[in-house]
Amino acid sequence: MSDNSFKHMSVSALQEVIADKSHVVVDIRDENSFANGHIAQAIHLTNESMADFLREADLDAPVVVCCYHGISSQQAAQFLISQDFTDVYSLDGGFTQWQTEFPENIER
Repeated sequence: MSDNSFKHMSVSALQEVIADKSHVVVDIRDENSFANGHIAQAIHLTNESMADFLREADLDAPVVVCCYHGISSQQAAQFLISQDFTDVYSLDGGFTQWQTEFPENIER
């Protein structure tokens, strides 16, 4: 059972699980930043797309929230926990860290 709080994930841990597509990656950065580059297979989560995402998502699938530096994603991850998601992570270091360590895994 969930302890009602999100967990943290490092970019290297995400790199290890991203290939098997077991984790859903959501990117909460602005439209231009997302368009200029994002983690492969990431879903752009905005205020406009949130309702659809909440309606269609598997609440038990692991969700990793990505922002710029891993700060805003913590609040978004906690919000998803409050919406009955059970396995939510904030990506430590955010997209900035991902871009530094795994530039080959960026979609544009």
